[in-house]
Amino acid sequence: MTTPVIHRYRPRGACRDVFTCKRDEILLSGPAGTGKSRACLEKLHVMALKYPGMRGLIVRKTLASLGSTALVTWREKVAAVAIETGVVMFYGGSPQEAAQYRYDNGSTITIGGMDKATKIMSSEYDVVYVQEATELTLSDWDHITTRLRNGKIPYQQIIADCNPDRPTHWLNERCNSGRTLKLESRHEDNPTLVNDDGTYTISGLSYLSKLDALTGVRRQRLRFGLWVAAEGIVYEDYDPVIHLIDQRPIPDDWARYWVIDFGYTNPFVLQWWAEDHDGRLYMYREIYMTGKLTEDHAKTALAQVTDRRGNWTEPKPVAIICDHDAEDRATFTKHTQLPTTAAKKGKTKGIQVTQARFKVQKDGKPRIYFMRDTVVKRDTSLSDVGKPTSTVEELTGYVWPDGKTGDKAEEPVKEDDHGMDDMRYMCAHRDTREYAVRWI
Repeated sequence: MTTPVIHRYRPRGACRDVFTCKRDEILLSGPAGTGKSRACLEKLHVMALKYPGMRGLIVRKTLASLGSTALVTWREKVAAVAIETGVVMFYGGSPQEAAQYRYDNGSTITIGGMDKATKIMSSEYDVVYVQEATELTLSDWDHITTRLRNGKIPYQQIIADCNPDRPTHWLNERCNSGRTLKLESRHEDNPTLVNDDGTYTISGLSYLSKLDALTGVRRQRLRFGLWVAAEGIVYEDYDPVIHLIDQRPIPDDWARYWVIDFGYTNPFVLQWWAEDHDGRLYMYREIYMTGKLTEDHAKTALAQVTDRRGNWTEPKPVAIICDHDAEDRATFTKHTQLPTTAAKKGKTKGIQVTQARFKVQKDGKPRIYFMRDTVVKRDTSLSDVGKPTSTVEELTGYVWPDGKTGDKAEEPVKEDDHGMDDMRYMCAHRDTREYAVRWI
């Protein structure tokens, strides 16, 4: 007789409440590391097993962002036993149908991103799980709810999770109005961090000490789960609805720039920028990584822009703008055969010209954009401790000291600002008169 393989999961607190709640819309909100995603995925899995023919959806703003987050938890923890025993099989998708996990009872769980919504929005679902729902727009949310009409379970439901954002975010306001039920998770809900008797596990003490080391708005949100706004944001005109755009092809006749802030213990950040014919800047790729040498980053950078034979697959940069470290600059040039230019590092002027680019002009557009999913490889050592893993994640935590609005005599708080430095170098290179290089 074959010994059955057993999957065990015992949720607590708000993570447990997700399983019994039948409201149309649920948001599981809370600090980092409380087990929010695991709980939502486990419920989706249980529903698929319990109700034959059930159709579920795992979705995030972009499909690419699911690969290193929810789907890892899904494969390695939630559905691992079902996959191993053949109860669940993965289907890679086709031009007509999105990728999905297929159950032997006829249930399916589709995976997708709202950036490629055509395939996933052509189907009907019983339960939808949205990871990091604060990334979505209200329009995205409304679009998803219209697909909840498959009718294979007694109720249709959208379940979402997120770390808190600003208090005025549409999702928080939707919860405050009562349209969406907010369940607030805490670190005590996660048994890997806190024992049944309330004492911390060894891993819990280690993890929470790292969250305690955070500062400012990131600590309030990721350690304590508070919906708070940062005071004194340097780039206060940044609006993800306006400045954060989907990945798109870039014409070959747009000028390209690389910008580098060297680091090892702190992140090494290399940003790829393109400039259109109206002078707008688009950040479309970046390396944001700790613990590697400059020569390793140089090789990674070349691998992004050349084929196996070493032929360039996109235009070469007209300038590589770098922090002033002479040794690192020499090393980067040695391994890429590309010259570098010292950055214009004056903060006051650099911040001013960068702030100006965020403002929407008379044509209804700003002069700076950031594409989604720019990071070549996510640095999990940063995400595990609540640190930014990309330039965009730095933007809303980059603040003046003591919440001030800033003046010429002071500088922003010097923390989690490596992408901010690169962005400032880029804007100073284009917009500071004594250093501008106009591309024709």
